[in-house]
Amino acid sequence: MNSFYASKPWRTLRQTLIMQRGNKCERCGKVIVNVIDIIGHHKVELNDTNVHDHNISLNPELIELICFECHNDEHDRFNGGRKEQKPKGVYLIYGPPLSGKSTYVKQNMTPGDLVVDMDNLFEAISYQQTYIKPDSLLPNIMAVQRLLIDQIKTRYGSWRSAWIVGGYADKYKREMIIKETGAIPVLLDISKDECLMRLEMLRDERMKHKREWETYINRWFDRYQP
Repeated sequence: MNSFYASKPWRTLRQTLIMQRGNKCERCGKVIVNVIDIIGHHKVELNDTNVHDHNISLNPELIELICFECHNDEHDRFNGGRKEQKPKGVYLIYGPPLSGKSTYVKQNMTPGDLVVDMDNLFEAISYQQTYIKPDSLLPNIMAVQRLLIDQIKTRYGSWRSAWIVGGYADKYKREMIIKETGAIPVLLDISKDECLMRLEMLRDERMKHKREWETYINRWFDRYQP
């Protein structure tokens, strides 16, 4: 299923449905400000068999556009409020800025999973708004990230799956993480033009730093090594 949600047919369908239906959660009616935060939820749970049946996995009538809160409620209800015991899996989710890495993780994770995301670490330690990253805290952030990756490497804790999220344009750094943790790499493969288009559609703090985000996007594509 992980590869399905990173596939071009799914991403194209999701974008089409958003354009047709708008940016309101189809469950609670909440307006979802940024389109990259809209979850495409399958009414029929996907599995290793039906994910290849496009009458199910790519059927607009079986897909709801919902917010994170409603998506989490859905999975809690499906699991009966109990934690499901599954084999531990590790995933490296990488790609350019605004490729939808966080959205992808929230679409696929379940409560109790471990997520290592630099943006969230900055927010937790600095008490600043999301995407404000004080350079003075970078050594501390890197140390926390290293600790969490070491814990993933040794499978420390009772989490079921771990998600390591970042740009990882550098092939060496990416492969080092994969080798260390046994992570399955998942590339959110979208074009530079699509990233820039998403930047234009943002309605949050990042719009105040549009030029900086254009630089981040261009830098990722300049550095990316497949």
